[in-house]
Amino acid sequence: LEGDEFLGALNGLEADGLHQIEHEVLCGQGGIDRGFHGDYSRVKLEKSEARALVRRTTAISRAIDLESRRICCDAAILSRGYSSGDMKAFHSDQFVLPLPPEHRFPMRKYALLRAAIEQNLPQVELLEPPAATDGQLALAHHPDWIRRFCNGRLDQADQRAIGFPWSPEMVERSRRSAGATIAAARAALLDGVSVNLAGGTHHAHADRGEGFCCFNDVAVAARLMQAESRVRRIAILDLDVHQGNGTATILATDPTIFTLSIHGQRNWPFAKALSDLDVGLPDGTRDDVYLSELQNALRALETRFAPDLLLYIAGADVLGGDRLGRLALTPGGIKARDRMVFEWGRARGLPIAVAMGGGYCSEIEKTVAVHQATVAMAAEFC
Repeated sequence: LEGDEFLGALNGLEADGLHQIEHEVLCGQGGIDRGFHGDYSRVKLEKSEARALVRRTTAISRAIDLESRRICCDAAILSRGYSSGDMKAFHSDQFVLPLPPEHRFPMRKYALLRAAIEQNLPQVELLEPPAATDGQLALAHHPDWIRRFCNGRLDQADQRAIGFPWSPEMVERSRRSAGATIAAARAALLDGVSVNLAGGTHHAHADRGEGFCCFNDVAVAARLMQAESRVRRIAILDLDVHQGNGTATILATDPTIFTLSIHGQRNWPFAKALSDLDVGLPDGTRDDVYLSELQNALRALETRFAPDLLLYIAGADVLGGDRLGRLALTPGGIKARDRMVFEWGRARGLPIAVAMGGGYCSEIEKTVAVHQATVAMAAEFC
């Protein structure tokens, strides 16, 4: 499409409710008027303008799934010639659970992580996410669970399973954490990579919470990206040390979402669910074995499934010495893990949305450093 015809297509798509299509690049920031003529891919743009144009045209093609992808074919070629801009990271640390001082969940790590990113990673744009709505949550959760949880109708067994006492703050925190993964998925489809500075709540099942997880953010985000017609097929790569049992049960019968979990075989949950691909590792697994198993799992994923989007849970609890871990990766090994995932995704043109997952070192700074290194690595690939 060219000139006014291209802009008309943008306007028509927006009128249909695809709000991710934006016009700032085409409205004067780069000296381009709405009435410009000619093949848009050959308009001389500054790098930042070209990047933004590429992201928006690529988003259009994903959103409407054109049989003929002419609207973005030149943009896709153009995008390979430019590096990216700031990566978006979504934080919900300001929504704090009121936990007793002796509680083992490291709530402080989220505020510490955001502070570390503000200080050390200026290329990361920090944003507050919207809260996930009931309708969005219902894509992966039973309405009765949403009502009982949000209205404070949990019994003691429910609260013991989650590991938190119920509070209104827990409801808001859970909505925001799920909303952050939704926002990261949308941003990744435009920018290539984006991060939720929390999330990875993979133990939440459709009808209950479990293991510090109330709503399953990756299952909700995956289903919503499909419901919004942004993508058709999604892979969830779960590299938290604990199996993503809730994700596996929610998506067990869904052939359009592939669940892959690499975890400690003898770690909790002791009764494992069935993912599309599970790799259980023995206690004490070190860098070399872990990376070899990850490489094999990615090869298996590629032979069995062709995703349009990758949701990546980058757990820090694989670090040696983690209180709830039982594996023995080094910080360098975890960086190599992350690089392998991002390089694999880039080679296949996959947008990647990252959630932090667990991390429970007694010295909380060690966990924060691992999470920060993951965010820094993600920003390299944005």
